[in-house]
Amino acid sequence: MKKFFLTFILLLGIFLTPLFLSKVEAGYFKFDPTSSTAENGGTFQIAVVVDAGSDQIRSTDIYVTFDATLLEAQSVSAGTFFPTVTNNITSGRVYIAAMVDDAATTKTGSGTVATITFQALKEGAGTISFDCSSSLIVKADANGTNVLECSANGTNAVKIGRGTDTSAQIPTPTQLPKSGNFENMLKWSGWGIILVLLGGVVRLLLL
Repeated sequence: MKKFFLTFILLLGIFLTPLFLSKVEAGYFKFDPTSSTAENGGTFQIAVVVDAGSDQIRSTDIYVTFDATLLEAQSVSAGTFFPTVTNNITSGRVYIAAMVDDAATTKTGSGTVATITFQALKEGAGTISFDCSSSLIVKADANGTNVLECSANGTNAVKIGRGTDTSAQIPTPTQLPKSGNFENMLKWSGWGIILVLLGGVVRLLLL
């Protein structure tokens, strides 16, 4: 009986342990909105959002990548989640660094780190994503642990349309416009020539 009781307690502990040791929610990045449309030559904006999960964080390094033949990043404006935000724009890539002002301050939850303004360069479709191999969400601990969970990161699906084609608004004429002026001129000039000839004949007869 005692052996059975000990075995029961052991099995109960195995099954109940996962309930007390809950999984720690990792941090991730996402875009708002998750899809964008624009005309060729037009601009649109995407917010870059960080979610710290269940952790307290102090800073983040975010690398956003995209097709440089389809889009051009024009500017980056700071969000409200972190007090200090810097950025660097290169072809097909935007780097955003954000942090708290002092080590005693931490951030929790989620919020907008920055907003990127893009310009469409041509028709087509593509994806704006995060380079997780370079990006970081830095936990507020002694080791500065990176709590970024790459598989949780979001993306933005982009579709660029044709845009305004001014040439299509001007119809191409199928034939030259008709004009009666030239035909009338030929008709009356023909009668004038006949009258001149008749006048010449009359003069010869009278001589």
